[in-house]
Amino acid sequence: MNANDPQITLYVNGTARSVPADSTVAQLVESLDLGQRRIAIELNGEVIPRSEHASRPLNDHDRIEIIRAIGGG
Repeated sequence: MNANDPQITLYVNGTARSVPADSTVAQLVESLDLGQRRIAIELNGEVIPRSEHASRPLNDHDRIEIIRAIGGG
């Protein structure tokens, strides 16, 4: 990441995080090393299907909740 690249601020599970301005949901998931995990993404109160992660852009001050599925019994 270049220091001159424009950044936006997201709130991921309540914590501020800076990402490049042209990021998508899929890129955020990869940057958090969650790409192979079973997760659900909520963007500003809307659940985003996995099939839309690569095409869904992120905007400044978006609020993202990431929930990981945990198996057990």
